Amino acid sequence: MPQALLRWSNQSARGKVLVTEPILSISNPKVKQLRSLATNRKDRRRERLFIVEGVRLVAEALASGADCTLLLYDRDHLADTAAGAALLEQIEQRSFSYEAAPEVLAAAADTVTPQGVVAAVRWPELPVQPGGLRLVLDAVQDPGNVGTLLRSAEAAGASDVMCISGTADVWSPKVVRAAMGTHFRLPISQDIHWPELELTADHIYVSVAGATLPYYAVDWRQPAVIIIGNEANGVGPEALARATSQISIPIASSVESLNAAVAGSVILFEAARQRRIGRS
Repeated sequence: MPQALLRWSNQSARGKVLVTEPILSISNPKVKQLRSLATNRKDRRRERLFIVEGVRLVAEALASGADCTLLLYDRDHLADTAAGAALLEQIEQRSFSYEAAPEVLAAAADTVTPQGVVAAVRWPELPVQPGGLRLVLDAVQDPGNVGTLLRSAEAAGASDVMCISGTADVWSPKVVRAAMGTHFRLPISQDIHWPELELTADHIYVSVAGATLPYYAVDWRQPAVIIIGNEANGVGPEALARATSQISIPIASSVESLNAAVAGSVILFEAARQRRIGRS
């Protein structure tokens, strides 16, 4: 057994140092909770928690002030790198942190190769800034696409992202990894049904292949909504009914269409460009 697993200290909320045993069994309830959050969408919704893995994302969660409710870590793994050692100093005396054997961490994690730390974090509740650029995802199903679009939305300065029912779970481990920390900084809502969605912006644009209005001809300096549709079928009839304009990205005739994440990112960054330096 590694020396680090023999005995360790955990600090309670009152500042008293508690000597606790490391977690050595994959049957431990804490391990089971993390695993259920990694694999079960219903559990994530019921508990309003999601899984964060790896040094970078856990460090971002702590830096953002996110509510971390449970954290397991492999001391030896983290101590191998400067970033891991820095994180270790932050977490080893937190009341929610527990050292675990490598095989236990592997059982709790979602990735094939665990990165030394995995945590359960409460869904952030962030305020939406009015009058900005809103991104709506209409049944975008690939987790990688959803995560990329979340990351692009943050980078482009979007006010928030709204996910229509049928979109991949934004709190799933794959989406969280692809978004690279955006969940802690950008307001995100999901499981929204069209009848209950209120879009107050005067300009609502849907991305439709073949539409005659190119995305760069739009004045994005005004409050607006961008709707990106399903990878195979595009936007649905409800989105089309709410749109004030249909826009497209001109591409070579030899290419049928762009990936949903690519198309959404291109439009988002044109909007960001115009808002930064004006139209040209």
